[in-house]
Amino acid sequence: MGYEDLNREQLARLLPELMLSGHMMDRAGMPYAMGIFGVDGQTQIAIEEWMGASPNYTRRLREALGVTGDTVEDIFKILQFDIGAPPQFLDFRYSLSDPYHGEFRNDYCGALIDVEPMGVEVVRAMCHTIQDPTFDATAIATNPKARFRPIHRPPREPADRAPHCHWSITVEPDREDLPFPPEALEIAAAEVMSIHLDPIDPCDDGLGDYTGPLFTDIRFDQWSRSALIRLAEEIAIEHHLLSLAFERAVRRRGDDATATDLMRKQFTGTAAVGSTRIKESLGLGASAADLATVLELHPTLKPFAYTGVTVARPGAGEFDGVQLRIPSQSAAVRDRSWLATLSADELSPIEAMAVGVDPHWCDLTASTSPDGDLLVDISWSNIPARQRDEVALTYLSHGATWEFEDRGIPLTITPINTATAR
Repeated sequence: MGYEDLNREQLARLLPELMLSGHMMDRAGMPYAMGIFGVDGQTQIAIEEWMGASPNYTRRLREALGVTGDTVEDIFKILQFDIGAPPQFLDFRYSLSDPYHGEFRNDYCGALIDVEPMGVEVVRAMCHTIQDPTFDATAIATNPKARFRPIHRPPREPADRAPHCHWSITVEPDREDLPFPPEALEIAAAEVMSIHLDPIDPCDDGLGDYTGPLFTDIRFDQWSRSALIRLAEEIAIEHHLLSLAFERAVRRRGDDATATDLMRKQFTGTAAVGSTRIKESLGLGASAADLATVLELHPTLKPFAYTGVTVARPGAGEFDGVQLRIPSQSAAVRDRSWLATLSADELSPIEAMAVGVDPHWCDLTASTSPDGDLLVDISWSNIPARQRDEVALTYLSHGATWEFEDRGIPLTITPINTATAR
């Protein structure tokens, strides 16, 4: 089963879960980076991570959704599908003055709620040092003259101040173009950027592009099934781009072993949270069929055109197990993505993924096929697994247990002044 095997209702429930899974990547990996490199080192890793990934996946999303303009509205449209701002967990509220001037309020920032207990230094690192260059890096993929500037932002004074932050976004014709970041150029050369996905079918029922007005919220069930399939695959690619940029940033400061270890830890925490949320969002159980379904939908293993992963059920019984086949030669492995951290002796991310469905799916054995592929057999154990430290750390984020709510039909946002103010 893949995204193409789900119906429109299932895909609409799954999409925000995939976006939140991507956001949890930093909760899984960054604490380990901070432990090795300190707050300053972790902050620079985060800057390079987002500057490397976000301009690239912004370009892919613009192409997929037919967003060809260079306005602030066009920037906002893509932000609504950015794993840096999953819906509701980061509750962005947009307004437009004219095509080239707008604002957004973050009425609720789950990332801020996660880091506030860590102290003012960490809050300033995230909300000032990291956001200043990375917001602009995201914007320039739409217009290199665009700039994000804070109106107010944390630390919150008073402590319950709302909105949590407030930003202006402007495009001015006399500004110099910001260059495409060197980190983004490095990631743009990865094979994942050349992965071709099926275009959205314009004849499918529902929204098939974002050429119309900006919505206050993305309500996924308004989109066509074809669009949701493409968006799910693109969100999986967002995961990979962010992980590749994280790996490169760590590697620039440490040795190969450190980069691989932190990448694997990030993979493990993300894998566990993603599995549990996919299972719950689709109302699945704990059988081998359910485990296979979760593995086939998990964004860390998708898109299969990139990873080459296959999922099989050797037996027909309810708990007969599942086998993963992970190619030794795939674009994902050549890019040094998550799958490159796996071996017969290093299977913690796969175990965490399986245990996220049920703690008894923890009996893993690995072998190598004649052509060098890694074969991982996942079997049911009578003794449930202990939660891994990487998973426990990721679950410190309240995003891991976040519940999405139905907010009704979204409104459209139109500029107050429709003149082209440039």
